[in-house]
Amino acid sequence: MTSDRIALVLGATGGIGGETALALARHGWKIRALSRTGKNTADAQGWDWIKGDALDRGSIVAAAEGVDAIIHAVNPPGYRNWATLVVPMIENTIAAAKANGARILLPGTIYNYGPDAFPVLREDSPQHATTHKGTIRIELEKRMQDAVVDGVRSLIVRFGDFFGPRSGQSWFSQGMIKPNQPVTSITYPGSKGIGHDWTYLPDAAETFALLMDREAELEPFARYHFRGHWDADGTEMIAAIGKAVGKTSIPVRGLPWFIFKMASPFNETMRELGATRPLWQTPIQLDNTRLVRFLGREPHTPLAAAVETTLRGLGCLK
Repeated sequence: MTSDRIALVLGATGGIGGETALALARHGWKIRALSRTGKNTADAQGWDWIKGDALDRGSIVAAAEGVDAIIHAVNPPGYRNWATLVVPMIENTIAAAKANGARILLPGTIYNYGPDAFPVLREDSPQHATTHKGTIRIELEKRMQDAVVDGVRSLIVRFGDFFGPRSGQSWFSQGMIKPNQPVTSITYPGSKGIGHDWTYLPDAAETFALLMDREAELEPFARYHFRGHWDADGTEMIAAIGKAVGKTSIPVRGLPWFIFKMASPFNETMRELGATRPLWQTPIQLDNTRLVRFLGREPHTPLAAAVETTLRGLGCLK
């Protein structure tokens, strides 16, 4: 499939940004990737790399000239400075989308929700976040929704915790296992017996691509929830890792959450990570009824294959 559609990807070197770029390219899109250094010498995809910064409105608007979609897959590194950086970043993307008539694509999170919305999250569930990050994400999405009156179209797909061969910052790759090392044990953040929603990044990216194939049918401010892999009691992901590494029994340790609490007064990253603990202590499931009704299906790679590909990509398998 070929077309004249162009996508600007902010965060193309990250997990969801890179995978979404790959998926859109498979669907015939031309990819324009923004990075602080410009050309990515490791790029084998033939993407057009442009030097720029998500905090520089002028460079974003210029980079977006003539594009049909802007993938907003950027966050401040290490969960730091969210209060001062996250909203300005989306405002710059909104300005670029308005100037060029592009639709914004945003990977959504469950941080927006509080206990009054649990355990099943739908597109119309109340957003009463109990964390600092959650309130900022709510404001970010509100800015996008408010921009509809200026002709700016958006698409938000909300996902659970990411894993994948290029997963970047994630609980899977930075908490449960150690990249580039054989898996000898697993550190699991969740409470025993509590379900958890996981999203395989290539499936998430394919969902964006399929929705954009029908962009003309989307609402100006479109929102969908992605179910992904629902691990009903926290054991399925652990078992899949064990199967991939060839170990029927693998040591599983609980995450020492107290370390985050002790470090929180001195380290913003540790404080923000620690604040996500309640999301691991209660079952939270995303309802994908609306997505399946629109697309007819949700892209779904079997868990065993997804985990094996993830571990191989992270350098954990020979």
